[in-house]
This record gives sequence, structure tokens and C-alpha cells, in this order.
Amino acid sequence: MTEKRPSGLFPVKLVAIAAIAGVIAGAAAVYVKQTVSGNGAETAAAGQCEGSVARAAALKPYLTGDVAAMVPVDAPKLIEGLSFSDAADTAMTTADFAGKTVLLNLWATWCVPCREEMPALNNLQKAVGGETFQVLAINIDNGDAEKPKSFLEETGVDALGLYRDASMGVFNSLKKQGLAFGLPATLLIDGKGCLLGAMNGPAAWDGPDAKALIAAAAGA
Repeated sequence: MTEKRPSGLFPVKLVAIAAIAGVIAGAAAVYVKQTVSGNGAETAAAGQCEGSVARAAALKPYLTGDVAAMVPVDAPKLIEGLSFSDAADTAMTTADFAGKTVLLNLWATWCVPCREEMPALNNLQKAVGGETFQVLAINIDNGDAEKPKSFLEETGVDALGLYRDASMGVFNSLKKQGLAFGLPATLLIDGKGCLLGAMNGPAAWDGPDAKALIAAAAGA
């Protein structure tokens, strides 16, 4: 049986790991072997995400403490063509969340830091999720949905829903773009689908630093 952790407490060791990840990109991440994929994240055409760099720069004062490892974008980039499915096995892309600021997180049941930060992501969605913000946690376990589904149920992660990409295509696409080095990997995306920042390694997503960052991003 999976051990349950108190949802209000986030392990101090993960905060330390996240800080290290800000200095050495991917140092806290779990290595993932690349597989063949049809997913894609493409650089935006000139001007399409022109405002994203300025918005990302405006978020720099909020990239501190628990979220200091988030790296703001330095060039316009549109995140698109990422394919995954929901709990009903309905095909989806990030375009289905257009209009919302999205915190896209990649996780797997075999990734220990991922498992430990999932309750925090769940708490963040409960606290600030809604019409303007969404935590989009995509599981990349191979095989059927039973294992990740059981994990979410056992740990009381009930606000995120089960989104999956068993082909690991989403991860491989972001890896090619230099945005994901291992797991967990997290992207902050604005309502137009433009990248604002990326983080490799876990974070205390239900803490005040993360909530302040999300509030600033969603209100930008």
C-alpha cells in the first residue's frame, strides 16, 4: 500500500532539490529514456508569442524560494502539438486549455520526486484552479491506466484528473526543445499557449511562493 503523506506538509528535502535544480538544470530530475514519438512543440512564428518574453520577465521577482528553479523564457515559443488523453481515453492537446494559464507537469508513478509533489499540485489546483488557471498533470507511465489511477486514488489526489501519454511523446518532444531533462518537468504556459517558464525537478506547489507566482502569471 502506498504511504499517505499529510497534504499540508511538503518534504523539506524537495525544496532543497528544487533549489539545486535552478543551479544545475536537471540535476534533481529522474532520467527518462527517449522513445519514438509524433508529439511536437514548435517555435512560434514571429510575433505570435511576442508578448510572452515581456510577461516572463515580469514574473522574475516571483521566481524565488520554492519556485526559484523556474527558468523564464528568453525567446518567443509556442507550446503546441502535445498529444495526450484524458481519463475517458479521449484525445486531447494543450489547445483544449486555451484561455487559461496552465502549469503543465509531467510525472510517472516510478518517479519518487513526482509522487511526493503530486499532493502539492493537487492542493494548488484546489486553491486557485478555475476559469483562469489549470494544473495539467500528464502521466507518462507505459502500459494501461490502472497503475497511475490507483496511485491517485490511494494518495487522495482528486482535483487533477488523470491525463496520460503512454507513448512518452510529450516528454520526448519537450526534451528535444531543451525543456525537459528528466522527471518531474513543469512548464508555465499562458492563455495563448506561449511558454513563460520551465522547471526541472520538484517544488512545493501549494506553498506561498508558488501561489504568488501563479497569481502573477494568471493575472498578466
